[in-house]
Amino acid sequence: MMNSNHLKLLLLVLVFSCSPKSTIKTPDQIPDARLPLLVIGDEEIFGDEFFYMLKKNREFKNPENKISPEEFDENLQLFVNYKLKVKEAESMGLDQTDEFLKEYEMFKDDLTQPFLIKNSLQEGELMKAYNRMKEVIRASHILLQFPPNASQADTISVLRMAQKLKADAEQGADFNELAFEHSDDPSAKNNKGSLGYFTALQMVSPFEDAAYGLQVGEISEPVLTNFGYHIIRLEDKKPNPGEIRVSHILIRSQENEPVSEERALRMVREIYAELQKPEREWEEICQMYSEDPATKNTGGNLPWIGLGSVIPEFERAAFSLTEEGEISPPVKTPYGYHIIRLEEKKPLGSYEEMEQMIKSRVLRDSRSTLIQSQVVAIQKSRYGFEENERNVGEVETIFSQNPRSDVPKIIQEKNLTDSVLFSINTSPKNVGDFLEFINSGNEIVRGNPQNYFANWYDKYVEVSLLEAEIEDLTNNNQEYRLLIQEYRDGILLFSLMNDQVWQKAIEDSIGQVKYYEENVDKYQWNERANALIITIGKEESIPSVRRFLAGKKYQSNLADRLENTFLLDDPLAFTLTDGLFEINSHPILKAVDISKPNQELRLDNKTYFVVIGEILPPGPKKFEETRGKIIQDYQEHLDKALIAFLKEKYLIQINESEKQKIFDVTVDK
Repeated sequence: MMNSNHLKLLLLVLVFSCSPKSTIKTPDQIPDARLPLLVIGDEEIFGDEFFYMLKKNREFKNPENKISPEEFDENLQLFVNYKLKVKEAESMGLDQTDEFLKEYEMFKDDLTQPFLIKNSLQEGELMKAYNRMKEVIRASHILLQFPPNASQADTISVLRMAQKLKADAEQGADFNELAFEHSDDPSAKNNKGSLGYFTALQMVSPFEDAAYGLQVGEISEPVLTNFGYHIIRLEDKKPNPGEIRVSHILIRSQENEPVSEERALRMVREIYAELQKPEREWEEICQMYSEDPATKNTGGNLPWIGLGSVIPEFERAAFSLTEEGEISPPVKTPYGYHIIRLEEKKPLGSYEEMEQMIKSRVLRDSRSTLIQSQVVAIQKSRYGFEENERNVGEVETIFSQNPRSDVPKIIQEKNLTDSVLFSINTSPKNVGDFLEFINSGNEIVRGNPQNYFANWYDKYVEVSLLEAEIEDLTNNNQEYRLLIQEYRDGILLFSLMNDQVWQKAIEDSIGQVKYYEENVDKYQWNERANALIITIGKEESIPSVRRFLAGKKYQSNLADRLENTFLLDDPLAFTLTDGLFEINSHPILKAVDISKPNQELRLDNKTYFVVIGEILPPGPKKFEETRGKIIQDYQEHLDKALIAFLKEKYLIQINESEKQKIFDVTVDK
């Protein structure tokens, strides 16, 4: 997560940089190459960075978004001040501290993700899943598993059997009977291969892809998953009804025990009959009779459910209810008998609402591996990946035939340290680089220990290709480069301002007092009065309050006396405000005749009683009374002093022709 102070700073970075005036000089010579907009000290700053700042949240192609010449000049001055502070932070070495480097890498990693190939592929996968979720499908399947330690011949035999069953079904054999007879899915003996309704992300990816590619009644080719080969028949397809929230009353029964079954059936019928009576409350009957201990005391409430998320018998009955409050007849499931009441319905959420849930589930299943494989393939093609198969094979052999602790020594003895494993954009990655990568401790690699080399080599290739992609973004994607630059400079700006301005002003108590004494005219009270203000809450209280206050003058205990007299018995009769207030800035006092010590007035349809005490003339505020405002002003003073110092320290030059180019695009002339 981003530090909130840093985020605020980065959003307002130009606003916080002050000083609208500066002496800016024009360089004597303009280089022939790409021309900078600014030169601060020895650093060139180009116009695209200033234009990037200007065009945030506005499109200059639209005339109404263009700015005035005055706004342009003001923003340029703010930009100069901003870059001055960044330059000073760099000169102080703030960009080399461990704290900066750690935070910068965190920001950079977060900001880089949306620009990567992986993100675009991932977005496509998320959108595909969401579009599929707009429908629910009902399918049956036959599963044929491989025998333990299956050989290639076993695999081919299972595939041929799957192809035969598909052919039999297409020639008229009953698909569900084939599932009952041949499927290795244990549930097929009860459901004959029926899977009920489901939607995207509820089945493994290859199964889902095949099922969603079928027309109703069509049978798939054999589909290979980690469970074996599946033959799938699509039974139905319909719009996703969304989710429902139901409550239930459960009466348990035991399979194969007629006495228990009869008792449960009789009891649930009687409960259902009682629920038809208008005077009987669902919650009361649920608490009394339901045998679901987790829900009986909460009205039987269950979490939101969608199609495919609960057992089919319960699902069919629940989704058949159409009106909130509607109650189903008793429903038999393996748990017993349920009576279900519909509480609430909601449609499928928008993509924005569901994106994080979909992303979490996609990244946890085989789709994530598929996405990464596609990413690597695209990167290899785009960044000129070339592998030295002979060297890779030789190093793999060394890893597989020797203890890992001996590998570096053997590689050195065989003079393989500088041997190239692969190259990216003609930049070689050698065996020594690979060993250093393994030993760096920066990566965690999981997988079969027997594939140690392959696991680490694949990770090294993946990381190297990612570095190449980020380098490509930095060199060729202006939006990415400027965004990273902005956040880098923003962190430095925050560090400098916190050290030189914000925190310094808070901690420098001597400086605060000195600033106060030098600027005491800024911290003056206007005319003030001690006053007790009673705001009437109940109109019927007005006569009694009026009588109580008649002839009374302001006293420090008057508020307590009012509270004890009235508010103990009627706390809502009125509210009290007692204190020392500036007269002209107070919404009530500025409306009263300050010369009258006791008065009643009607203002904005409310009745007020005001008792005026001592009136104090204008005068200076004490330091303690206005310390917060002093610190704020002292911060602004330090900021201006910093800007003035930096303008003396660094020569500022501007290229007027580059400035004019940006001016012509952004200014309404």
